Amino acid sequence: MEEREKTKNNTEMRILGFLCNWCSYGGADTAGVSRLKQPTDLRIIRIPCTGRMDPLFAFKALISGADGVLVSGCHPKDCHYSVGNLYARRRFEVLKDFLPFLGIESDRFHYTWVSASEGQRWQEVVTEFSRRIHELGRNPGFDMNTNLVNSEAR
Repeated sequence: MEEREKTKNNTEMRILGFLCNWCSYGGADTAGVSRLKQPTDLRIIRIPCTGRMDPLFAFKALISGADGVLVSGCHPKDCHYSVGNLYARRRFEVLKDFLPFLGIESDRFHYTWVSASEGQRWQEVVTEFSRRIHELGRNPGFDMNTNLVNSEAR
């Protein structure tokens, strides 16, 4: 069994990946079938379409202490549901701009487009995102005592 990705304090990072059923999930599967080396600290949640994903899912994960959230779907104009990813892109840009106001680094959230045939691209995306999250370190999440998110970032 391969050793898990570790941070400086020797613990695994908590990274969530919301992947489109039609494209990105297939891309992740292609990478796995091709035995491409990938970080092991990503937990995948399969969704029907990025257009159906509420940005609050990512927000709730981050305030609950997830170290990073990656969302991946079909390329623009190649969505199984026509324009789902175009709607998603607008919502995710708003979320990305909103996170710093809450004390969460915007680099902890990333969205991208990967098709089912792009196993190599998936491997590159997930490796780069995992590397960035490891550099940022742990996300402290929501501090119930002060009602602030990541009060050290202020």
